[in-house]
Amino acid sequence: MVYKWVYKTPDGFDDMLMNSDGEYLTGLWFIGSRDASKHIVDCEEKNLPIFKETSKWLDIYFSGKNPDFTPKYKIKNLTPFREEVSDIMNSIPFGETLTYNDISKMIAEKRGLKRMSSQAVGGAVGWNPICIIIPCHRVVGSNGSLTGYGGGIKNKVALLTHEQNDMSKYFVPKKGTAL
Repeated sequence: MVYKWVYKTPDGFDDMLMNSDGEYLTGLWFIGSRDASKHIVDCEEKNLPIFKETSKWLDIYFSGKNPDFTPKYKIKNLTPFREEVSDIMNSIPFGETLTYNDISKMIAEKRGLKRMSSQAVGGAVGWNPICIIIPCHRVVGSNGSLTGYGGGIKNKVALLTHEQNDMSKYFVPKKGTAL
């Protein structure tokens, strides 16, 4: 069985939906975003303990603090490569960013390869079903482009601004996957 819950975000962000299998968080995304197609929306709404825990995490995050716990989550279809990329995303500190290229270099070095495709990393970042908690918004283009955020460019800009990033280093592309 899959359940859902709505989280009301502060002004400047779209509200969020979350999914659970009844025990674990299995999805977290902005309502109306491209990411919505990855999740189950037509299911029972129920305020489960995992939704309360996730809401508490989000309350702390949106208050401007970095939560000191992580809601228990489960990711379906997690390949070793996606797990590697997720682990790196989880290591990006609050208020900092990495580029797709940075992540590809980290994986190549760990695997003893000359190079790793930044596009492959982009695919794994974009596949992430649990936004903010697994901070895919902290991954940016090498040239400062705020590209590739399934939660919507408005939300990516708002999240990075909320974390007090120097937004003068970034730009919104005129066309592409971010829009």
